[in-house]
Amino acid sequence: MTSNSQLPTPHSPPSVSRTIALIGANGMLASAVKRVLPPGYQLMAYGLPDFDITNRSQVLALQDSAPDIILNCAAYTNVDGCETQHELAMQVNGEGPGLLAQLASEIDAVLVHVSTDFVFSGDKKEPYHEEDPTGPLSVYGQSKLLGEQRIIESGLKKYFIVRTSWLYGLGGNNFVETMIRLAKERTELKVVDDQWGTPTWTDDLAEAIFQLLTLGDTPHPSPLTPPSPYGVYHFSNEGECSWYQFAVEIIDQARKSESLKVENILPIPTEGYPLPAQRPKYSVMSKEKYKAATGRQVPEWRESLGKYFQERF
Repeated sequence: MTSNSQLPTPHSPPSVSRTIALIGANGMLASAVKRVLPPGYQLMAYGLPDFDITNRSQVLALQDSAPDIILNCAAYTNVDGCETQHELAMQVNGEGPGLLAQLASEIDAVLVHVSTDFVFSGDKKEPYHEEDPTGPLSVYGQSKLLGEQRIIESGLKKYFIVRTSWLYGLGGNNFVETMIRLAKERTELKVVDDQWGTPTWTDDLAEAIFQLLTLGDTPHPSPLTPPSPYGVYHFSNEGECSWYQFAVEIIDQARKSESLKVENILPIPTEGYPLPAQRPKYSVMSKEKYKAATGRQVPEWRESLGKYFQERF
């Protein structure tokens, strides 16, 4: 068990200590959860190779520890790999969350599940809302949508499905680290400029998850018609950009602290960098539901990238 952090935090701690079963505890987002963990929570960490989200007996055995919250950060996130590893993607991203929902139902726990903007087709020209029709273009998107459906169809009432996008942070492979590595190796980079979305810093997402969890702790104004805080929420940083614009900002900020070889960053169309999995052309998500529910503002993506570089160095 990991002891809870004593870092300053804007959260109001729960009135009693609550335990969180952190699934996928060795990943990039999970490491951010550990960093921002507010007082009043205790973590129980579960991850590969000892814990497999697709192993039904292992998942249901968590009944013995009876966590108050199940936070699922486990996922098969190799978007292109999912195209050839279809069954694995569907098991990890689709069926695994369904098992967690069954567990949560049996022990009356809150389930938090992290999903993705890739559940959308990218046909819109304005930010996607939670109730907009889905239409994933890739196996990865299909598998993540299946995970959402398994949770919703399970009958579990107390869940938060949090869709996010373009995630980066300490302790994992991500676009920011890839751009920095390539900028040290090459004088020229070519980056797709016709796919639009929003970068998200893992620490901001982890903070948002705890903000949502506090909603479940808030007394309902009326015992007759209590509004449910649970459901699907979108969270990314604020603003939007193309992958090319994201890369330019990464390089600009990285130059402040280290020497880079790259001289030119060139915008190219998607067709100029073919990959196995099709990506949505526009997957910006509206955060209005999150902001209205929590009363919190969402940091702008460039600002959060700057904070990431401060932590990184």
